[in-house]
Amino acid sequence: MVLVSWKSQMVTTASDWHAPTAGSSIMRIRKSSSALLLGMRGKILLCRRDIEPRRGYWTIPAGYLELNETVVDGAWREVREEALAKIKIDLFLGIYNVPRVSQVQIIFRATLLGGAFGAGEETLEAELFAWEDIPRDKIAFPSVNWALDHYRAVEGKSDSAPHSNPVGGPGNFKS
Repeated sequence: MVLVSWKSQMVTTASDWHAPTAGSSIMRIRKSSSALLLGMRGKILLCRRDIEPRRGYWTIPAGYLELNETVVDGAWREVREEALAKIKIDLFLGIYNVPRVSQVQIIFRATLLGGAFGAGEETLEAELFAWEDIPRDKIAFPSVNWALDHYRAVEGKSDSAPHSNPVGGPGNFKS
């Protein structure tokens, strides 16, 4: 699976952002990308963070999109950087709103290719977990648990409607 989210990058020049009117205030664009992988033999690849926030906690490979980078390209890059892995994306899993940190996270399901992975620059360790062994009490962020639950809900399916924040969770659409 691949998660893609939007997070902070300051846009400071007209070449970075075209304001709708002259003299408009500086706009802030927030974006990031990340990936959740189905590893070999039905296991999930998680990375233990070597950066703040939540250093030492487990997460899916994740990070910020570069300017002009697609969400898919960002997910591929982040997986290579954080887990030294190659993936094949096969399903758009969901989109989560995390307004507390100005993020929109776009999630894809992916398969680990070749079985090779390791700890990248921002990762203490990378490990494949069986479902029953996922350290849920040591997961870095709520959206990682949402993605894991949504992945499990579509496991084995070739298509599915995208998921979103859990009902009643922050960022849900108001009905």
